[in-house]
Amino acid sequence: MQPLIYYKEIDVIFMKALLNGKPVDVWEISKTNEQPDWVKKAFAENYLYWLDNRLRILMCGLNPSMKDNLKVGAVGTVGGGFCGYAMYPVGYIGDFIDATNHKLLSKKQFYKKYQIIEK
Repeated sequence: MQPLIYYKEIDVIFMKALLNGKPVDVWEISKTNEQPDWVKKAFAENYLYWLDNRLRILMCGLNPSMKDNLKVGAVGTVGGGFCGYAMYPVGYIGDFIDATNHKLLSKKQFYKKYQIIEK
């Protein structure tokens, strides 16, 4: 298990990760750590929404891929705009969002499957 990278200035977690040797966009759910641009955009467009200390996530809105969304029937008239079951998973502080692969992972799952890249 590799540690997260902490910088001195403030309590901010910067992280890049690999899954099966390929880079992925990940974010540790937190109200206090820095948010990458894709997370800020997702909050602005209500794809991410705080419900007390839980985070409601519209997965098909994160880094949308036409190919992936067609697979689950989440695109326009082709699929009727429905993202399928588990459309709004709920994450908790400390969980991880993999926006590249549209996955929500516990801390344990994340450290088991992903490799952290140092900046």
